[in-house]
Amino acid sequence: MDLRRRIFLLLLLFSVQLICLVKGNIVFKVQHKFGGRGAGRSALTSFRAHDSFRHGRMLGAVDLPLGGNGQPTDAALYYTKLSIGNPSNDYHVQVDTGSDILWVNCVGCDKCPTKSDLKIALKQYDLKASSTGKAVTCDQDFCSAMFNGQDPDCKVGAFCDYAVTYGDGSRTEGYFVRDDIKLDEVTGNLQTSSMNGSIAFGCSSKQSGELGSSSEAVDGILGFGQANTSVLSQLASSGKVKKIFSHCLDGVKGGGIFAIGQVVQPKVKSTPLVPNEAHYNVVLKSVEVGGGSLDLPTDLSGPGSQRGTIIDSGTTLAYLPDEIYERLMEKVMERQPNLKTQIVEQQFKCFDYSGNVDNGFPVVSFHFEDSLSLTVYPHEYLFKISDEEWCIGWQSSGMQTKDGKEITLLGDIVLSNKLVVYDLENQTIGWTEHNCEFLVLALLLHSQFNFSSLELIVT
Repeated sequence: MDLRRRIFLLLLLFSVQLICLVKGNIVFKVQHKFGGRGAGRSALTSFRAHDSFRHGRMLGAVDLPLGGNGQPTDAALYYTKLSIGNPSNDYHVQVDTGSDILWVNCVGCDKCPTKSDLKIALKQYDLKASSTGKAVTCDQDFCSAMFNGQDPDCKVGAFCDYAVTYGDGSRTEGYFVRDDIKLDEVTGNLQTSSMNGSIAFGCSSKQSGELGSSSEAVDGILGFGQANTSVLSQLASSGKVKKIFSHCLDGVKGGGIFAIGQVVQPKVKSTPLVPNEAHYNVVLKSVEVGGGSLDLPTDLSGPGSQRGTIIDSGTTLAYLPDEIYERLMEKVMERQPNLKTQIVEQQFKCFDYSGNVDNGFPVVSFHFEDSLSLTVYPHEYLFKISDEEWCIGWQSSGMQTKDGKEITLLGDIVLSNKLVVYDLENQTIGWTEHNCEFLVLALLLHSQFNFSSLELIVT
């Protein structure tokens, strides 16, 4: 038995409990746009620019109720590959918990990107080339669900059109189509089977603004939002899966998995989602730094804060209201009174430190309704940009909803290396610590040995 197979079998023995979490699920391997938080100083500007771009889009949707189009965005942090049509073609799409629908660029699209700096080949969907593809018409149920009722100007047989304008002025427009999407379903005993789902999705025929930029271009967006028009909701309504999805993201080296369906193991404690919100919001009750509680203003943790804290895997950092940020930073730096910080890239607080950061800085814990806690270790909220230079991932948000409430938004730095489960059937979200890097490595090695593949990018 050669060395590579020995390594694989060793990993396999340790990964049995990890494989359980995707049994019976549809799974995708996802890649991190910037290669994870270990990308060094060069990634700092990209992190903040990405978040600013994304938040400009999200804030336009903060006050929208559930349903509608979910404001799809090209500012997601992770992307994967889907196989669509018959004969099928592969499309790279951003995986976004902050939007609802799936859409891809279509043949003949005006100002859609044709190349990407992510070193991926872009492909435009051709409805006429797929034997299973059909246009969705405005008199069909999907179109009525999309727009919360049939368009009074609808003429039988006319396209179901969509158009979305974002907060930064970017715009995408097109029409909905329905076609087969090939998905990998994990059936147990390290076996997968191909499952086809007939899914309605957007066919983008025109774009403007940053959507046409090649800097982070992909073929489209796969939304994991809560609306009935999402891929998750469509699969659940057909009885193929439960309306549950999860992710396990390795934010240091980049990548991870998304899984659609019920999580069997491990058991995950949860907290209720705030109802009638466009994003995944939860109620923050308290914050601890080094075991000591921060004194939070009542408008951030009391009855008036029911809009809650946004959980968003598509944001790189963690953004806190000014009052929480100032108090948290004071406590974080309390153990290092002689440490000098400097501002890097005009926005990040950074410092030189040669010791073990987990020994030199405190653990931060967020406590939510129903006694669910989110523990963030120093090596997670601090990221190294050179041999002994570290930067702090906590940021002052400066963001407000339309009614003037400050926003708390917890992104990739606090969600990485955790199995996060979104149970939309019971309207809860939960998480538990998990070795996501190990899970991805085990699955990738598995695919390299050509067993019944657990390769998570659909091929």
